[in-house]
Amino acid sequence: MTAAPLPADEAQRLQALHNLLVLDTPPDERFDRVVRFATEELDVPIALVSLVDSHRQWFKSRLGLDVTQTARDISFCAHAINQSELFVVGDASKDERFFDNPLVTGFPHIRFYAGAPVCAPSGERVGTLCVIDTRPRELGLIERAVMSALSQLVNEALAGKQGEA
Repeated sequence: MTAAPLPADEAQRLQALHNLLVLDTPPDERFDRVVRFATEELDVPIALVSLVDSHRQWFKSRLGLDVTQTARDISFCAHAINQSELFVVGDASKDERFFDNPLVTGFPHIRFYAGAPVCAPSGERVGTLCVIDTRPRELGLIERAVMSALSQLVNEALAGKQGEA
C-alpha cells in the first residue's frame, strides 16, 4: 500500500477545511441529495462526500457505508486531493498503490474508485465526491461529466456552509 503524499499546500488546505466549520457536523440534505443522485446515476453501491483532515477522512455525507470516517493513510481520497482532475482507479486489487490496502482486502472490498476533488471557496482541495464499487469498472465520458457536475454542487454547498458560519 502506498500512502498519498501530502499536498504542497497542506497547511493552507487544512486551514481552509477548518474554516468551513463543517467537520463533525450533522447530516445536511444538500450533500445527501448529491450522494443519492451519484449512486443512482452511476450505478454504484457507495457514494461519499469525504473531507480529508490531517489524520482522517471524515464523511460529511455517505450512502452505502456505515462508518463515518477512516484513517487518512489508507484513504483513496487522500490521493485524489493531489490532483485537480477526476482520480479513477479501475481495479484497486491490481493497482500497486492499493492492492494490499485494508479497504480493498477487507470491508468494503473496494475495486473501483472515482473521486472528484471538492474545494473550499478559496480554492484549496479539501476532499472529494467519490463513488465506490465492489467490482472493477471504468467511467465513460458522460459519467465523468456527471461526477464533475456533482462535485460542483458539493463546492456550492460548501461555499454556502461557509456563508452560514
